[in-house]
Amino acid sequence: MYESRNFSAMPILADALQDAGCDRADVLDHCRGPGPHVRGCWVVDLVLGKE
Repeated sequence: MYESRNFSAMPILADALQDAGCDRADVLDHCRGPGPHVRGCWVVDLVLGKE
C-alpha cells in the first residue's frame, strides 16, 4: 500500500487492526473513512513505525 500508493485496502487494514485487538476509534474510523488517503497517512505511518 505504502509503496504503490494504492490505499484502496484501508478498510481491510481497519478490519485487520480490529481483529488484532485495536480498539482506537480514531484509527479505525480513519481507515474506514473516505479519505483521501495518501502516502504519509498518519495511520499507515503508525503501523509501519515511521516517524
